[in-house]
Amino acid sequence: MLAFDYRRPLVIEDALSLKKEWGVSSSLLMGGTDLFLAIDEGARSPEMLIDLKNIKELKTLEEKEGYVIIGAGTTYSELIDSELIHSTLPGIWESSRLVASMGVRNAATLVGNICNAVPSAESAAPLLVRDAMVHLSSLKENRIIPINDFFTGPRKTVLQSDEILTKVAVPLVMGEFGESYVKLGRYRGEDIAQVGVSVFVDSDFNYKIAYCAVGPVPMRIPKAEDLLRGKDISPELIEKAQAAILDTVSPIADIRASREYRIHMCRIMFEKAVGAAVSRMKTSQPEYGIRLI
Repeated sequence: MLAFDYRRPLVIEDALSLKKEWGVSSSLLMGGTDLFLAIDEGARSPEMLIDLKNIKELKTLEEKEGYVIIGAGTTYSELIDSELIHSTLPGIWESSRLVASMGVRNAATLVGNICNAVPSAESAAPLLVRDAMVHLSSLKENRIIPINDFFTGPRKTVLQSDEILTKVAVPLVMGEFGESYVKLGRYRGEDIAQVGVSVFVDSDFNYKIAYCAVGPVPMRIPKAEDLLRGKDISPELIEKAQAAILDTVSPIADIRASREYRIHMCRIMFEKAVGAAVSRMKTSQPEYGIRLI
């Protein structure tokens, strides 16, 4: 049986002091939905468990100075129930509804999801297409990093051993826009993504496209974005963008899907996602939350 010390600080400064003292020997606890499984499987063996659930400043969910601020303690269920998220970040709202089960969503957090940094991280693609900024704190400094620079490899990020990711700031978009998140899983409600794709488009037809589960890290697809920029979609343009996507992604075969199946679904899911995003920008239909595959 694993034995470890446990602390439950009330303010972020105390948590940062513990993180500095224990470094890589510590683990942070918020939702715990992945952490406890990793401990049970022997993948994680912390000597110090730092429970962040009582730190009020990490539970922020608000609009502030042109950003939507999502604190590290905000659960998926809180995102789903938030009118602010539904109205300003509908792609994140849509993806949050597809995370695991209701029981998991009641505990799991968006920040915890991206800190785990698995290639299939459910929230990564929706954050990537909205140019989110992650806020990292240590006792010596605070850093703000673009989400696109956050992931460095499977289960690896730019987070240092003495840092805590305290919040994610997502810039608000002025004017009309549409977005979508499409997830492929083996069955509804419980499975992690075999492939996930997010698409964002504004009224000037600027596109942002991101995938998860088809490479070592969640990724934007700049070649496809450049091809589509300034243009309404057409079958010919979609086909060219699909080719650019397949030039960028590098899926593997695993227990959940073959490489060939993931490549095939990258094409199909992009067509569904970009069509929905453009239609939502123009007509507000289909409604967010409708399964597109």
